[in-house]
Amino acid sequence: MVTALDVRGNYLLSALPTAELERWLPDLEPVDLPLGHVVYESDSRMRHVYFPTTAIVSLLYVLEDGAPAEIAVVGREGLVGVSLFMGGNSTPSRAVVQSAGKGFRLSANALDAEFSRAGPVLRLLLCYTQALITQMSQTAVCNRHHSLDQQLCRWLLLSLDRLDDDALSMTQELIASMLGVRRTGVTEAASQLQAAGLIRYSRGHIAVLDRSGLEKRTCECYRVVKKEYERLLPGLNLGK
Repeated sequence: MVTALDVRGNYLLSALPTAELERWLPDLEPVDLPLGHVVYESDSRMRHVYFPTTAIVSLLYVLEDGAPAEIAVVGREGLVGVSLFMGGNSTPSRAVVQSAGKGFRLSANALDAEFSRAGPVLRLLLCYTQALITQMSQTAVCNRHHSLDQQLCRWLLLSLDRLDDDALSMTQELIASMLGVRRTGVTEAASQLQAAGLIRYSRGHIAVLDRSGLEKRTCECYRVVKKEYERLLPGLNLGK
């Protein structure tokens, strides 16, 4: 059985009061989340929520022509599947693993039972949902008003906040798909960051050499999102 020590890698699970966590422990199931794994498809009925610990999941909106664009990222700070407790049971977005790792999942029935108690779990999950909505809103603003260079910096920083090191395994094609732009644009932006000594990119591997430099180069969108997560989720410390 999963123990309280096992779930420390996810902020929401570790933030649960002891009584609520103990009710969930028998129902929490460890899961592997390999790169490219589809956690849920758009408009499909959700049966579980997922709590990543070392994985990062991208929430994508896919257009009719098949072109995707990322609207948010979820990692160890949160959960995938807010529609389950918001009453929708499905969503137009698609959830895909962008960085392989592990996590836990919980059945919809177990989540509904706890949410209906209207106790501390309800408040915690609603605060997280507000933070997630802020990220989605700020992503839309950023994609409309800021340069690709700034968008790439924001995306790199959001991803790094959800990992233990300063490196990402990510091809330019995948980054372009996430940002909803052409690969050539990502290539140019990444080259500029590399020339400035902020990152080193080689064969799908991105190493961040100067995180503070990235933070100075990005737009205010990253700071807005980071501040809201840390305001709504006390004890959460994003970044290094």
